[in-house]
Amino acid sequence: MSESRPRGSWLIGLSLLTAFCLTILPMPVEFEALRPQWVALVVVFWSLHTPERAGVFSAFGAGLALDVVSGTLLGQHALTLSLLAYLVVELHQRIRIFPMWQQTLFVWVLLLAERLLTLWVLGATGQPMPGLSYWLPTFLGLILWPWLSALLGDLGRRAGTL
Repeated sequence: MSESRPRGSWLIGLSLLTAFCLTILPMPVEFEALRPQWVALVVVFWSLHTPERAGVFSAFGAGLALDVVSGTLLGQHALTLSLLAYLVVELHQRIRIFPMWQQTLFVWVLLLAERLLTLWVLGATGQPMPGLSYWLPTFLGLILWPWLSALLGDLGRRAGTL
């Protein structure tokens, strides 16, 4: 008998759960603007490396869960993360052959696009526009991507997910 779920699928859920915990972890007010986009980074990684298991629908579900957990407008993160995952799934064969520094720049552009979509939703719903510190998490994602990619890649190979 074969397994109904591919081997190591639990790692995708566990990494998303960890990203949720890191997203809602209390931080001092001074450092709140420095919180990286953990869920977006994890969604990009799994959409890039296992697009058949973690694609647009997984990102939509993760976005809805993030909306509920963070108390934002329902569908805000679902929209941005599903569009982010769509771009990654469509381009994953091209992105994976890039060297790490080019992948990092591509992920940074994706994080900027996610922030722009969120900014558009904020403007469309009449919420106040954030300041320049709104863009800082994208730079932290730029710095964290190689490390997060290496960590999740190693864990994925050990668990049989990749």
